[in-house]
Amino acid sequence: MKDEFTHLKDDGVHMVEVGDKSAVRRTAIAEGEILLDKKTVDLIRESRIKKGNVLTTAQIAAIGAVKNTWNIIPLCHQVPVTGVDVRFLVDDDRIKVRVAVKCDGKTGVEMEALTGVSVALLTVWDMVKSVEKDQDGQYPHTRIRNIRVIRKEKDEI
Repeated sequence: MKDEFTHLKDDGVHMVEVGDKSAVRRTAIAEGEILLDKKTVDLIRESRIKKGNVLTTAQIAAIGAVKNTWNIIPLCHQVPVTGVDVRFLVDDDRIKVRVAVKCDGKTGVEMEALTGVSVALLTVWDMVKSVEKDQDGQYPHTRIRNIRVIRKEKDEI
């Protein structure tokens, strides 16, 4: 039964061997969004969040997360990332983030793109939590949702 799983064998857990695969140019694009109170979004637009520039900080956090995905996700390969692009769409009550990751490698970069999106959104939440809290210290409007891979590509080098 365990042989049906790629990471499990009779003798335990292992990382899938990709050494015999050819390096391929790979791209993965993921996105997600955080729902916020409209007042919070206005403060972000006006650069009035006390912790600093929310989107720049989230962009840096996303890139760092992409580069460290292999340290965060068990059994994830370290891939040679060649580029990361992080973009935001700011709407009245939400911020959407899209992360595109490229590499020339033997395995895909979907997990890197998803990790970048997740950490960018968590960073936004952390930066705005003081203004998102209600009088009871709760977050009635704040939601992270719709994190997903929207596209992946493979091209011969």
